[in-house]
Amino acid sequence: MIVAGKQGISIYTPHTHNNVKPPFVPNFLPSVTPEDIKEALKQVKYPGFSRDIVSFGLVRSAAFVDGTAKVSLHLTTSDAKIPLHVKQEVDKCLRALPGVKDTIIDIAVAPARTASAPGGNLGGNSAAPKTIKYAVAIASGKGGVGKSTFAVNLACALSQLLAAQGRPGRVGLMDCDIYGPSVPLMMGIDGRPQVEGDNLLPLENHGVKVMSMGFLVDDNTPVVWRGPMIMKTIQQFVQNVKWGELDILLVDLPPGTGDAQLSLVQTLPLDGAVLVTTPQPAATNVARKGGLMFQKVNVPLLGVAENMSYFLDPSGARHAIFGEGGGQKTADSLGTVLLGQVPLIPDIRAGGDAGKPIVVSSPESPASRIFRDIGDAILLQLSRKPMPATS
Repeated sequence: MIVAGKQGISIYTPHTHNNVKPPFVPNFLPSVTPEDIKEALKQVKYPGFSRDIVSFGLVRSAAFVDGTAKVSLHLTTSDAKIPLHVKQEVDKCLRALPGVKDTIIDIAVAPARTASAPGGNLGGNSAAPKTIKYAVAIASGKGGVGKSTFAVNLACALSQLLAAQGRPGRVGLMDCDIYGPSVPLMMGIDGRPQVEGDNLLPLENHGVKVMSMGFLVDDNTPVVWRGPMIMKTIQQFVQNVKWGELDILLVDLPPGTGDAQLSLVQTLPLDGAVLVTTPQPAATNVARKGGLMFQKVNVPLLGVAENMSYFLDPSGARHAIFGEGGGQKTADSLGTVLLGQVPLIPDIRAGGDAGKPIVVSSPESPASRIFRDIGDAILLQLSRKPMPATS
């Protein structure tokens, strides 16, 4: 060791008489940050899903102290095997990090909520079909944000996810846009529903059962109706359509917070709502009002989906045409999560015009994977609620 002093430079070795306790060996440990830990935990999938525990928001905190990786998780499940499996996988993942000698994994487990009586939200009544396990509204508040395109692709993504679990044909899509129904075109369905007794039979394509006003009126016939007629039609779509056994029914709502929305929540007990917005304030401000409407009528918000989030040019570069961050700000203001960001690409538009959504025509594309990730997140949230008994 070299020390500069008044008497010049002295060179000495570490020794007790030089006030240095041998051995003079520095202790260098690899530095692991909380971000490193969370990045590693993206390898851990939630049991039964293709999505990881970090993107599901289950990791509450992460730290690294003296060679020990500490992680706090929060799960909602009534299956005692799931926390044990997750803990084992997290431990295995953390111990693979350089410098991690030990782990502390705290898992808080909240039981799934007990079943509530039908009609938990405003006015929902027992006339709703008992064969529908979960009903989810797809809403925007504002028009022009691609809500129906989103709903169609999400329905197809959910159909693929459930089919992979051995439950095909258990997704329904109800198009409640009475004035401008576009779902039949996007789903590639043309025809009239058959009648069985007092009920209509939904048409089906891509593994999704569909009912829309577009099946009931001529293409050249505008629907010029007042509010009470809209409310009656939506009630009939719920009560007089033979949906059969469904794991999930998506309800594509028109823009706004008026007759159609109120009629739906008075007729069908909704298990949640998904808000669709584009990033710019002109859309997010209105979407937030739509979210507040659902909260007022006791419909839980499952999350916000940011559509047309960015444009991908041929080189793969991103361009924020409609701004950035609007979806996350909307989710934060409503106390919910950002489910995903869907890019603005021509193939999504082309798939809708051709009646073959991109999730079907190009299932391995980045956009299709995003739709399936959003579907996974919705299914996980719904799985935290017990499925009501079917008749």
